[in-house]
Amino acid sequence: MRQTLSTLLFALLVTPAVADDWPSWRGSTGQGQCGEKNVPVKWSPTENVRWKVALPDAGSSTPAIWGDKVFLTQASDKVWPPKGGNGGVARAKKRSLMCFARSDGKLQWQADVTYDEDESTHPTNPYCSASPATDGERVVVSHGSAGMYCYDLAGKELWKVSLGKLEHVWGNASSPVIYGDLVILWCGPGARAFLLAVNKKTGAKVWETPEKGSEPGKFEGSWSTPIIVKAEGRDQMILGVPNKLKGFDPKTGKELWSCDGLTSLVYTSPLFADGIAVAMSGYGGAALAVRLGGGGDITKSRLWHHPKNSQRIGTGVIVGEHLYMVEEDGRPHCFELKTGNEVWQSQYDKRPTGGAWGSMIHVDGKLYITDRGGTTTIFAATPKFEVLGTNRLGEHTDASMAVSNGDLFIRTYKTLWCISEKR
Repeated sequence: MRQTLSTLLFALLVTPAVADDWPSWRGSTGQGQCGEKNVPVKWSPTENVRWKVALPDAGSSTPAIWGDKVFLTQASDKVWPPKGGNGGVARAKKRSLMCFARSDGKLQWQADVTYDEDESTHPTNPYCSASPATDGERVVVSHGSAGMYCYDLAGKELWKVSLGKLEHVWGNASSPVIYGDLVILWCGPGARAFLLAVNKKTGAKVWETPEKGSEPGKFEGSWSTPIIVKAEGRDQMILGVPNKLKGFDPKTGKELWSCDGLTSLVYTSPLFADGIAVAMSGYGGAALAVRLGGGGDITKSRLWHHPKNSQRIGTGVIVGEHLYMVEEDGRPHCFELKTGNEVWQSQYDKRPTGGAWGSMIHVDGKLYITDRGGTTTIFAATPKFEVLGTNRLGEHTDASMAVSNGDLFIRTYKTLWCISEKR
């Protein structure tokens, strides 16, 4: 049965999800955790495919699932690619929220927004890369410079919020987070960078917290999505920004603490378990873990700090005493959560190829990661390295997987797939 809204909120703040909904980016906890059992471990383009739906254009967002509905953001009617080899202006005139029937993948409705203006992004970051968020009564999407929109589950627009021009040469990606009566969105990177909270029923602004924006000509910024956790007996929102990991009061937007040690680019979302927050930078940047406690500068409470690492785009997961993550080149790693010591690094000759930009998910003791060639490799979530399966779809994908009621949802550049074992 589907959870009530109050139970869902409790799960968001305290424990991994055990219900059949995947309401937002990285599930109900925002950390890629799922408490379900009997999820598929074997599939192909013809095996264990419940349905597949052709998509109108490329995209990197992850679906959100509630009950019998699957929500997906999509940009189309594009003037592409962006001008400039390392990012620049392009245009996507149509930005959409699509709602598919969970049972057979048929399109139930589509809400379109017209934005006929140039907007900066990278050739590998199509517009509408932010994932939807739903609480079972409404669904919220961020369309970047086109604004944030809220719809009921039948596709009727309830409100919209102008975000102004969100300008960065590599675009934006952060997904909205529903918390109580609020919708919270990290509006960055770029010269204008801020956290925004609006009333989820009306769209009225409740609070706004500015952050330091990137300087012109400098490649820096955060594409992260914040997570909300229960720590020190209170709700805290954790977000990685250039050079720092920060904690905020999600009710007011007030900064509670900060920890030095990240570098100027942050692609991944934070992780949290057992009072410990973990954050990782991208492009050869730093990673850290810090035990939360007190306010202000808590850098002294860092448990470990890795000053330089390989490129990291996708976010990992914490399972028990271990942290699992994947490098951009597709190599998965296992670290001790409290020490940062490496337990294993994959040298498996069939590891994800072509790089992996999606984020890991953890389901029933298994780690799933899909590479850019559309191959999902399944690893055991244990301190002993073990490959449990390799499944190829053969289509380019940068999106992360979603899980709901025993089904896997994989969004490639061409197709939305529902993978399900026969029951």
